[in-house]
Amino acid sequence: MTTGLGYSAGTDDPMAPAAPTDSVRAIQGLSPGRLALRRLLKDRVTMVAFFVAIFFVVLALAAPLLEAAKLIDPQTPHPELLGGWGSMPIGPFGGVSPQHWMGVVPATGWDVFSRVIAGLTVSLVVATLAVMISVVVGTVLGIVSGAAGGRVDALLSRVIDFVLSFPQTLMLIALSTIVIDIIQAATGAPRTPASMAFMICVMGFFGWPYFARIIRGQVLSLKQREFIEAAQSLGARRGRIYFKELLPHLWAPILVYTTMVLPQNIATEAALGFLGVGIQSPTPSFGSILNDSVHYARADPAYFMFPGLTLFIVVLSFNLVGDGLRDALDPKADRQ
Repeated sequence: MTTGLGYSAGTDDPMAPAAPTDSVRAIQGLSPGRLALRRLLKDRVTMVAFFVAIFFVVLALAAPLLEAAKLIDPQTPHPELLGGWGSMPIGPFGGVSPQHWMGVVPATGWDVFSRVIAGLTVSLVVATLAVMISVVVGTVLGIVSGAAGGRVDALLSRVIDFVLSFPQTLMLIALSTIVIDIIQAATGAPRTPASMAFMICVMGFFGWPYFARIIRGQVLSLKQREFIEAAQSLGARRGRIYFKELLPHLWAPILVYTTMVLPQNIATEAALGFLGVGIQSPTPSFGSILNDSVHYARADPAYFMFPGLTLFIVVLSFNLVGDGLRDALDPKADRQ
């Protein structure tokens, strides 16, 4: 029994604290991470987009295994499924059937579904590796710029402005042939790996300044906090302050911006392939598939519609996840 003064009655020690009641349990503090998770779980749109994005990631990771098991086959032609003028697919919606869920490619008879899944793997690999380069370089330089201040900050800020002054898409188009040839000559790699390496490096290079600016702004506010002053007073070196004290407080903006840049890189890879400067057929990617399908847009609209719709859903799901994470991790957002 608990008295009105908050002590437990019927115990040996009359001064022992009372057991917490239901009302006391309800008013318990939650960590910022648990609060963000609670907000995220309540956001139905973000959760649906999250599971859709995870589905596509798992599908992309499983694509090589599915191809090895002959469950998908993006390279085998099926001429028996083509007919008529121009070797167009036989049947409605580009030859959709239980064996070919998205039909077949005109003139070659490749399975569209298999090529979309294989292209998803290529696009996600390129986009993810490019984001990783941007995150690592941008985070390190952003922390150094914001924490060091003075001439270091001024120099790195001018470097950021210099890189941002270059138009990314134009540079990708202009440098593609020259740089890919250099990569092939230096490594002896085939055209497709060389094209992937080129896009990863260039997109990663032009992406890091955005991360650096965001991280620099966060560091400028964090370095005035008491824990940084305490570390400095105890003689902590710069490396410890940068990566042991500041970096753990930057995971939220890094995570949010990563989920927002990743779909942008997927769309960029598709755009470059569509323009003919990225990964080219017969290697499947969203860009190469759309570049080929546009030639049959009138005769076989399903060939353009299925890959285009898949790309739209992939980019949309990652964008919604990024928006949801930003709202969940924003302590100033108005949530009821």
